[in-house]
Amino acid sequence: MIRARSLGREGRKRRTSEKGGFERRPAPMLRIGIHTSIASSLASAAEKAAALGCNTFQIFSASPRMWRGSKLDPAEVRLFREAREKHDLFPLVIHDNYLINLPSADPVVRERSIEAFRAEMQRAMALGAEYLVAHPGSYRGQTPEQAIQVFAGSLAAAARGLRCDGLSVLIENTAGGGCALGSEPAELLELRRLASERVDFPIGFCIDTAHCFAAGLDFFAVLQAVGLEAVQVIHCNDSRSGFGSRLDRHEHIGKGGIGLEGFRRILSDRRLRRKAFILETPVEKPGDDRRNVRVLKALAKTR
Repeated sequence: MIRARSLGREGRKRRTSEKGGFERRPAPMLRIGIHTSIASSLASAAEKAAALGCNTFQIFSASPRMWRGSKLDPAEVRLFREAREKHDLFPLVIHDNYLINLPSADPVVRERSIEAFRAEMQRAMALGAEYLVAHPGSYRGQTPEQAIQVFAGSLAAAARGLRCDGLSVLIENTAGGGCALGSEPAELLELRRLASERVDFPIGFCIDTAHCFAAGLDFFAVLQAVGLEAVQVIHCNDSRSGFGSRLDRHEHIGKGGIGLEGFRRILSDRRLRRKAFILETPVEKPGDDRRNVRVLKALAKTR
């Protein structure tokens, strides 16, 4: 079972001297967040999440479209950690580089991916992140079964010699377009099983609502198939593309095929209250990010 850090003060138990036991608090506050930019600084990304009304958030730890990320400035890291504590922004989710393809059949791309993912893990630990989300990659040039084996080996190579205390790697489901691995629960489970045999840190899942929809799958059926306890983060995105289209196109909450009622069902499910909900919705005009956060928070209060 994956051991996640506490998602905040609301979820903790407290000791009561009168009864000499533990009194369970009401269900914890939902952790609702959004992907914010580190373009200005790491700390500004945390401050932006707080200003939008979030209590969790996701970032890239470096440019998502460059193989080599800049080294972290220790002073920036300190300010970032202080901002997280100040605003109770937990957990921190980091999304890996778009270029990384751990199961690549091309040995050059695979080696560069291993090096880049190792750097992702090192930055994630330096920043105190709880979760590092990874796309499974592409099986182009080989069978999916072969690619899953390669993924496990590449992940192990990236992590070799690292101490990953407190960090979990989460495999994200995909929409299934092209040769993308991980659209089907069976593939996700096999990716996790083989990788878990090769590394000594927790591996779980990040399930994206829009990816489920585009893959032609019911979100709750995917949760059940992969195991609810293994899902730590839910990417909340409506889908601009049709059900089963295999096209990864994110839409504002309630404006796509999943719709407001679909997200109301997700956010009102008490089994999911300890998960982190992260928006990756488009920002096409000023205020879109704030509006999407507000919609999620409103749906969470609707029972």
